[in-house]
Amino acid sequence: MILSTKVLDIKDVKLFNINSYCDKRGSFLEVFKSNLDFKEFKLNYVQENESKSKYGVFRGMHFQKGIYSQAKLLRVVKGKVLDFICDLREGSPTFKKIITIELTNENILFLPKGLAHGFLALEDDSIINYKCDNYYNPKYECGFNLFTSNLDLDLNFNKKDLIISTKDKKLKDLNQTYFFKNI
Repeated sequence: MILSTKVLDIKDVKLFNINSYCDKRGSFLEVFKSNLDFKEFKLNYVQENESKSKYGVFRGMHFQKGIYSQAKLLRVVKGKVLDFICDLREGSPTFKKIITIELTNENILFLPKGLAHGFLALEDDSIINYKCDNYYNPKYECGFNLFTSNLDLDLNFNKKDLIISTKDKKLKDLNQTYFFKNI
């Protein structure tokens, strides 16, 4: 199932490349097995979410605060996305660091608790599926607006062309958002 693993530039974030079995009928992927020798697959995932996005849709930067913080195991089911990850854990060596990574259906991304996450759909009908180790609670929902945060990000697209929800546009900037302590 797992071809390779890569530790990314934010503490505890890991990318798994998975094996696709192809023949004249199509392809087959094993995308989750709890008995793998990776701690990221052994968490008690209690909720699974899926979103479908048009090309140019940006969703993020989202997270759950406090006791409702979530670790996530994320996979692109269809299409391609540019994924954005920000470390919000005070005391972490990568605190406030933001990284981007392009994801397809051959990757599984692990995000520990204490991170903000978002993505840009690079293809029409991009579908993202993610398992969470904690339930969603709307009272603990939070985020920040990546594009009003005055960050030095080298983005290869025009922000004016993005499709962003009104709710996401109204989010505070990074320096005014919630930060995690003791994670």
